[in-house]
Amino acid sequence: MARRHIETLLLLAPAVILLLLCFVVPLARLFSLAFTDEAGPFATFAILAESNVYRRVMVNTFLVALAVALITVVLAWPVAYILTKLKGFWFAFALYGVLFPFWISVLVRTFSWMILLERNGPLNRFLVNLGITDKPLALLFNDTGVMIGMVHVLLPYAILPLYGAMLRIDQRLLMASDGLGAGLFDTFRRVYFPLCLPGLMGGATFVFLLSLGFFITPALLGGSNAITLSMLIASFINDRLAWSLAAAASLVLLVIVLALLAATAKVLPFGKGMYAK
Repeated sequence: MARRHIETLLLLAPAVILLLLCFVVPLARLFSLAFTDEAGPFATFAILAESNVYRRVMVNTFLVALAVALITVVLAWPVAYILTKLKGFWFAFALYGVLFPFWISVLVRTFSWMILLERNGPLNRFLVNLGITDKPLALLFNDTGVMIGMVHVLLPYAILPLYGAMLRIDQRLLMASDGLGAGLFDTFRRVYFPLCLPGLMGGATFVFLLSLGFFITPALLGGSNAITLSMLIASFINDRLAWSLAAAASLVLLVIVLALLAATAKVLPFGKGMYAK
């Protein structure tokens, strides 16, 4: 038994060493900078806590991430449900449509949305020509543009867990509910939706956590009018060369994400996050 353990450790050693050297050590070095301010080890955290700008950016980041997660799961539900009903060619075609965005750069998709959402872009011209609005809407360089771009990028991350949960629902349970006299709404509310809930919560949590650290899409579609925490950290490094502030803000974000993951794990075990059993 001891020999098997040693062999397992030796097999894992290259991967562990690579992770330590390329991920853990640089991350630890970055976070250590948060405690190197001349005013004291916790001075950078005090600056962030006392800054109205940082607090507003933090709140805005969480509100945008929450809105993106809610919109994404609402849009993902019908798509995931349709995927469970399709077969053969049409299923492959629909699944290809869901997965195809993964093969296109986020930067390319974001630039495409900049063209679509600008004041003289196709979307505004379409709305004006239909008479829905008298003048072009401000869809770019604000939270609206940021959420549109982020929902587009993150939608597959909500569809796939929800599809997995729906696919594993035993149809005999729905037939039993119908046979016992439950109506369509009652069957959905008391049987179908609870069984889909693990996939729904797993997808929503995944999208929410990814949204907290998004950088490219908010930076291009939001600009200076919709600053997120990742953009603020980049500003600390590129504009102010304040590495200690950037490290402190990064550490705070990581702690918040880990706390959210731990809280989610208490309510929704990650083993059930992708599939309903």
